[in-house]
Amino acid sequence: MIVREFTWFTLIFTLRGSVLRKIGLRLAVDVAVAVGVTLLFYYKILTVSITPLPFTLIGLALGIFLGFRNNTSYDRFWEGRKLWGALVNTTRSFARQMQTLLGPQPGRESPAESESHDKLAEARREMTYRCIAYVHAFRMHLRDQWQPEELAELLPAEELEALASEHNRPIAMLLRMGERTRALWAAGWVNAYHMGQIEQTLGKLTDIQGACERIKSTPIPFSYTVLIHRLVGFYCFALPFGIVDTVRLMTPVVVALISFAFFGLDAIGDEIEQPFGVEDNDLPLSALSRMIEVNLRQTLREPHESLPPLLTPDEHGYLS
Repeated sequence: MIVREFTWFTLIFTLRGSVLRKIGLRLAVDVAVAVGVTLLFYYKILTVSITPLPFTLIGLALGIFLGFRNNTSYDRFWEGRKLWGALVNTTRSFARQMQTLLGPQPGRESPAESESHDKLAEARREMTYRCIAYVHAFRMHLRDQWQPEELAELLPAEELEALASEHNRPIAMLLRMGERTRALWAAGWVNAYHMGQIEQTLGKLTDIQGACERIKSTPIPFSYTVLIHRLVGFYCFALPFGIVDTVRLMTPVVVALISFAFFGLDAIGDEIEQPFGVEDNDLPLSALSRMIEVNLRQTLREPHESLPPLLTPDEHGYLS
């Protein structure tokens, strides 16, 4: 995602994050067609033109279609961002629960009463690290990636090997977190009421993941996307024939401006339809994952110098 602030002047000439790089070829071909039509009309080789009225009516309808499609795409983008905002809050709640609910239970023989304080700290650390590992695995899952080396310091090696064969690794990790919570309850580290609260938090993580998977696996209907692409292409490439008799030598300029608008809106809708990728305008899942990791490790009171740095935008303002 491009997050750096730009001035009005620099925005005009910025290429990183702009759709110009995606539509440049088709725009150049369209302008070349417009130049050819203009020359043919200027030298009276082409003497028949189309009235501009159909292009006015089609352009109006096409603008409405593109607006609806882009609104739908942005709704998906914004819903994805809200879901990751909910993920941030839910993981913070889980880490807090590990600090406040995990420990000696009155009326029960608890290992914390007979074993060292380090044992309790290790249990809290394990569960918090499992939550951090889940966040990173969830981000990889949405981006169709698997980089187990990122989880090497968070999970036991045998678990990482077992996860490699799982179809849905984040769900498998949530299951393991639930099993470990039950083991802590059976050992007397968590009471039954608090176990229910922790299970509710794990359930919220499952709901968030399911909603993100719904966005990822259910694109805008293909027939609608194809119709928009075809209409935009037909309109932009036929436009020179409709305006050459009116604007004459300015036809390539007018076609370039109008086609840039229509091709650009079409490309923007395509790009933000799937918000979990790694393109310039997709959500910064890596930065959000790193922020969650730092927040959760701070609940363990780890030294500041041992924490990984937060991700910052590069020189182009891109945050991955």
